[in-house]
Amino acid sequence: MEITLYQADAFTNERFRGNPAAVCPLKQWLPDATLQAIAAENNLSETAFFIPKGQDYQLRWFTPAIEVDLCGHATLATAHILFQHLGYRGNSINFHSRSGLLSVAREKEHYIMDFPTDILEPALAPRPLLEALQADPVEVFLGREDFLVVLESQEQVAQLRPDFRLLRQVKGRGVIVTAPGKEVDFVSRCFFPNAGIDEDPVTGSAHTTMTPYWAERLSKQEMSARQISARGGDLKCTMLGERVAIAGQAITYLEGKIWT
Repeated sequence: MEITLYQADAFTNERFRGNPAAVCPLKQWLPDATLQAIAAENNLSETAFFIPKGQDYQLRWFTPAIEVDLCGHATLATAHILFQHLGYRGNSINFHSRSGLLSVAREKEHYIMDFPTDILEPALAPRPLLEALQADPVEVFLGREDFLVVLESQEQVAQLRPDFRLLRQVKGRGVIVTAPGKEVDFVSRCFFPNAGIDEDPVTGSAHTTMTPYWAERLSKQEMSARQISARGGDLKCTMLGERVAIAGQAITYLEGKIWT
């Protein structure tokens, strides 16, 4: 069986920056074991698979290790492939996912994703988390899947060298670390060793967690954000009540074939 494979760098307009995602259009679902095997073979933080659903699409995301409920950069990459390579003619695409209905609109050079807002509760940081980061948090919250750790400065976030062995002891998907930015409203780094990703280059879904926090703290609805991983990426985040608009760019890296 032959499957077309695209790869795009998301949340950037430069190749070799942002977060690379694989995108595989399908006519019908393959067995879950096959989807997971393809994602493991790709060895990217996410591989997205989609099939037609009327005028919309069903969308699923796999890390090299597991299927996840929500992924931002691979959703943006999928929309980019549909708009730029597969002839999608509308201005907005609807995706049906494990996190409900998601939409991506095209506006000039950006794609704008409409995602559900995370719900944050103050939390005590587990000892393995504190030992893994070797940092003194200002605040700690727990969202649906991730811990949100707030530090004082961008420099503290940049200097983190986590112990991923200890982070694997923290329950949940992973840990988001954030602080005020120098050139943007807030910066972050994201660690998901339990999902097979020690550090994710740019994490769209994490901004559904950070946006409500920073919107309240900064008293702003529209904010600029930067994930300061080695590859780095830029996002525009808008708080819309129970939804978050996350905007970014994408650029295609490759098109190829998979034989299964």
